[in-house]
Amino acid sequence: MGVLNVTPDSFSDGGQFLEFDSALAHAREMAEQGAQIIDIGGESTRPGSIRVSLDEEQERVLPVIRAIKDELKVKVSIDTMNADTAAKAIAAGADIVNDVSGGLADPQIFAAVAESDCNYVLGHWRGHSDIMDSLTTYSDVAREVVAELAEQVSMAVAAGIARERIVVDPGLGFAKDMKQNWDLVARLDELENLELPILVGASRKRFIAHALDSKNPQSVDTGRRDVATAVLTALLLQRKLWGIRVHNVSNTVDAISVVAALKEAQEK
Repeated sequence: MGVLNVTPDSFSDGGQFLEFDSALAHAREMAEQGAQIIDIGGESTRPGSIRVSLDEEQERVLPVIRAIKDELKVKVSIDTMNADTAAKAIAAGADIVNDVSGGLADPQIFAAVAESDCNYVLGHWRGHSDIMDSLTTYSDVAREVVAELAEQVSMAVAAGIARERIVVDPGLGFAKDMKQNWDLVARLDELENLELPILVGASRKRFIAHALDSKNPQSVDTGRRDVATAVLTALLLQRKLWGIRVHNVSNTVDAISVVAALKEAQEK
């Protein structure tokens, strides 16, 4: 899943693909590199980000969704926590709704998805970007993330979304501190207890940078974050994952190819 942020303020690539032509060109590039899904977001969820209006979010994403569906043979995911945006994105051709809030930000999103045949990615989340860093109290992060995801899955199913259409995301970087993120990564197998496909989105996040430079993680540039993300991807492929959400598709495809080659050699 290649990330396409049509925003001015996303933490990694804000402003790079805000214009329609640059967004479409980047989608083409990621598809050529091997992305099977393009995940389009019109609202930043970086820590401290300010929310945008529905009109602004939709003006950013809907033309890009239509253009990609017209031109490229990839699935399109809409990265939104708003029901109205989800419904309009589905009408524009989106195949997947990627809701980092798992239905908590806008419970009506369940109904919007239920009326379609889209997959629904349900993320673990505890609050919007301006407060999420204050919501990191856990007694057992993996156990509580699984329990909170299970509760939202039950609500989504009750609202009419077939369970086989749901993918869960542990929400790395959302209401988790540095240690909690790594604890959760180390115990991703516990998410398999939900018996649902798993999407992981660790790409370029703060906890990745913190592993490289704990004293000054902000100094870790995109190139180093991408290499570290590719390494983590290779390690995570030991798990049963539905998808990996990344900014650098080329590095990720290379990591997957290396793992596949090693696995093939081991099986001979």
